Amino acid sequence: MGDSVTICEVSPRDGLQNEKTYVATEDKVRLIDLLSAAGLRYIEAASFVSPRLVPQMADGSEVMARITRREGVTYAALVPNERGYEAAMAARVTEVTVFAAASETFSHRNINCSIDESLDRYAGICRRASRDGMTVRGYVSCVVACPYEWPIKPEAVLDVAARLHGMGCREISLGDTIGVATPGDIAALLDMILPHIPPTTFAGHFHDTHDRALDCIREALSYGLRVFDSSVGGAGGCPFAPGAKGNVATERVVDLLEGLNYATGVSVTALSDASRWMAGLMGRRP
Repeated sequence: MGDSVTICEVSPRDGLQNEKTYVATEDKVRLIDLLSAAGLRYIEAASFVSPRLVPQMADGSEVMARITRREGVTYAALVPNERGYEAAMAARVTEVTVFAAASETFSHRNINCSIDESLDRYAGICRRASRDGMTVRGYVSCVVACPYEWPIKPEAVLDVAARLHGMGCREISLGDTIGVATPGDIAALLDMILPHIPPTTFAGHFHDTHDRALDCIREALSYGLRVFDSSVGGAGGCPFAPGAKGNVATERVVDLLEGLNYATGVSVTALSDASRWMAGLMGRRP
């Protein structure tokens, strides 16, 4: 095998958060345990947001208390503010994640504040995390296009990414939120940001709306990115993109990477078991 690539599994959070039918706590726990048994070393397991706004994620503390924690696995949780950070710390998460946007309109629509306001909040979280010995991972959404503003300039992405990096985020995930990116778009974006921040800082987060996620991953690999977000069974995605297929499926990403001679550490057989179980849970064909 050649280089290793880390897959950040987001199905327990990003994959489930917009589901209309409530997913039972025991099912979330079972999903996370299946994913860690498959060899996935980074799992975004919960979200400590307002239960009124995202009822699907209201049981984050109980989920974290009931999972079987495997050595070497990072169990991360999304936090929108310091209250969420405190809840995540109490639940003994391994890492916290924060969610920013390169689109002003999307930021207001998604988290009800401006980009500057969101980054001010995250700076406070990063300061507390530094004191607590906790690491922070940042997301930048709408890195290519926004459902409201459409094209997003790479310079806007660089600005948000640089601010997240400067406040101490150890890694920044670049999200093609509505799944419209082409490999050319990704090349233009990385040409802009990588002279300022090294590729080892970044992860790619691609949606499969137009079946181009794997092509975008190939392009990002050529620029030195070695971390990618995905969701077992392709679960989840942006609710603002009608007809979108959602996150790129972890199974497809593993198949691509292994075929390109990258080591993932993921058991294909165990991952298939997790995918079939997820499909049954969501009432979909595997």
